[in-house]
Amino acid sequence: MRETRSDGELLRAAADGDRRAFEELYRRYAPWLTARLRGRCADRGVVDDVVQETFLAIWRGTARYREDGDVVGWIWRVGARRLVDTLRGDGARGRLRQTLARLRHRPEVSAEERVLAGVEHGDLAGALTRLSPELRAVLQATVVDGLTTREAAVLLGIPPGTVKTRAQRARKRLREELA
Repeated sequence: MRETRSDGELLRAAADGDRRAFEELYRRYAPWLTARLRGRCADRGVVDDVVQETFLAIWRGTARYREDGDVVGWIWRVGARRLVDTLRGDGARGRLRQTLARLRHRPEVSAEERVLAGVEHGDLAGALTRLSPELRAVLQATVVDGLTTREAAVLLGIPPGTVKTRAQRARKRLREELA
């Protein structure tokens, strides 16, 4: 029976040109990355392209893993940043605003929102659900997804200053509710 390699082992082997290791990494994480990115962008074509670009960057070595963190988190950061870069392209702001408008009014709860609501530290889950959707979106982009203020601004279609203000307001409200 063949032993399953860790994510780090697969990534190192893929960086050394091991095609099978790369294919295993792709099989493990491409569907997951696709699902997460679709929570950020409703355009399936854009998401599929970003997933392919993400894994091509991993294969070609243009996305560098420093071996000091979680492989899955690193893959997410590479993919999320590539999505932001793609959305910055021609006509992207209009498509992004339309996508976000549809996402804001959808009745289903995203996986991230479910995870945030399920946190069991004090009444953090309740405090998070009581935040406005705008404040939650900024926290999700900057804290959960690890995007910079500038990247979150592009993703959310708002100015960077608004991202900072909303993040401050969200943290203040959370502190007040949890104190």
